[in-house]
Amino acid sequence: MTDNSLAADASPDHQQRPRGKRGALLFLRDLLIIFVVALLVSFLIKTFLVRSFYIPSGSMENTLQIQDRILVNELVPDVVSLNRGDVVVFQDPGGWLPQTVEAPQPPVTAAVEWVLSIFGLVAPDSDDHLIKRVIGLPGDHVSCCNPLGQMTVNGVPLNEPYVKLPAGTEKVSGDPFDIVVPEGSLWVMGDNRYNSKDSRYNGDTPGGGFVPIDNVVGRAFVITWPSSNWAWLDNYPSVFQGIPAPEEE
Repeated sequence: MTDNSLAADASPDHQQRPRGKRGALLFLRDLLIIFVVALLVSFLIKTFLVRSFYIPSGSMENTLQIQDRILVNELVPDVVSLNRGDVVVFQDPGGWLPQTVEAPQPPVTAAVEWVLSIFGLVAPDSDDHLIKRVIGLPGDHVSCCNPLGQMTVNGVPLNEPYVKLPAGTEKVSGDPFDIVVPEGSLWVMGDNRYNSKDSRYNGDTPGGGFVPIDNVVGRAFVITWPSSNWAWLDNYPSVFQGIPAPEEE
């Protein structure tokens, strides 16, 4: 009968050899391999699948709170298509964010942040990105507000439960607008409609307030921290159900 045991017989002379040092070296070698593999896997996940960001402002309240941490699906939009209602993180198209000067960090702090960023636990470039909700896709006609204070997309009024408005306010936008989204771009808005510098208020920037789809890093799908705010992020498909394609308006 074949013995599949991993323990092999050894000669008395072999058994007497010191094994402590060799065992410790093998353990350290295996630990190093595990660490390197984990580092590589984390880097690949962060680069191609998921990234972590923190929320620096209240423009997406009450959906997202200041200092919330979120995970972003980087397969959107290259592999998974964008939808109206998606909460997306995107690079500044130019002129949306004020110019900032990065403060110098102590070397140890910078090194720790670099390591954590590789694992996707921090996002040192969060301040170079914005997060808003997609309202208009390429070709969409988006306008506000109708007599009920609602926004319309391709003629269909939206009932938006995620919007935060000041007490006593019914209009979902304090300023009227009427636009058609250019090809390859998005119209995005914050859920905190009266405290969000979104597409409405960036018309004087190079992109005219529209966000190029190429600037989208991914779709936010979950709040990871603090644990009390943990939640999946909804894109509210029922809100945008029944909106015709732009050419069918």
